[in-house]
Amino acid sequence: MIFSIELQFAYMNYFIYNPVSGNHTSRKKKKLLDLIALFPDNIVFETTQQGDEIALTKKAIELGAERVIAVGGDGTINKVASVLVGTDISLGIIPIGSGNGLARHLNISMQFSKALSTVMNGSHISMDACYLNDQVFFCTAGLGFDALVANAFDKRKKRGLFNYVIAVLVSLFRFKPIQVRINDGSFEKLLLLTISNANQYGNNAYISPNADVQDGRFEIIKIKPVHSIKLITVVLRLFLKNINNSSYVEIINTDHAKIQYGINQFLHADGESLVTKNEMLSISVRANSLKVIV
Repeated sequence: MIFSIELQFAYMNYFIYNPVSGNHTSRKKKKLLDLIALFPDNIVFETTQQGDEIALTKKAIELGAERVIAVGGDGTINKVASVLVGTDISLGIIPIGSGNGLARHLNISMQFSKALSTVMNGSHISMDACYLNDQVFFCTAGLGFDALVANAFDKRKKRGLFNYVIAVLVSLFRFKPIQVRINDGSFEKLLLLTISNANQYGNNAYISPNADVQDGRFEIIKIKPVHSIKLITVVLRLFLKNINNSSYVEIINTDHAKIQYGINQFLHADGESLVTKNEMLSISVRANSLKVIV
């Protein structure tokens, strides 16, 4: 099949490609790179180690990039987008990760050719960037069970949905409820606390069905400790897009919050496993600060 996209305007497009994202075969990844190479104004930078995305995005900007396209999962998107916040340079997304939460929220296709067509010919929106202390995130961040899963997944040698499921199962046997305090409230025992800018973790698991990346706000989702049998119903609600109707779930919509937790505890931002450096976490939002092609 011959693939073609009619490019209406000539832009200097830099693609930041993470070859270890997801579990696509080498053949599929070659197909993607061949599609990108059809356009003379497309330049691909390939990461070789963790953290390259930031340096390569800065290099692209120095070379005059008008668009920078993240080719990878939510972690790759996070690093590229973190450099683009507050600039006039648009972020493009070609999702090849394990969950692709932000891409799914933005209705960007999981198919290479369609996602590339969006990058080349899509419209532009401005979306919010959220901060957990000084760590920026665009999809979700969190404490508790999902942070433990992120840590377990980070330790696995391979990516992909299968390995993510394994990380979830391993975490079920290690997890203990967390204790947190939000603003001036009392300490609460929770299964997890998620801060959502976008509406899902990825793979259409909707942790915050009504989240809006353009409203200048975020949602704090608290899930109480649940018996293992009841937990199944909570998980099902994630995929039925109605977890907000569960009696075990409380959602707070706000534009700022302080969360008291603990030091050296797991947390995650856009799926990247991190550790708390102090016991107070400040959550804030920088409204409409990132241009994205959709």
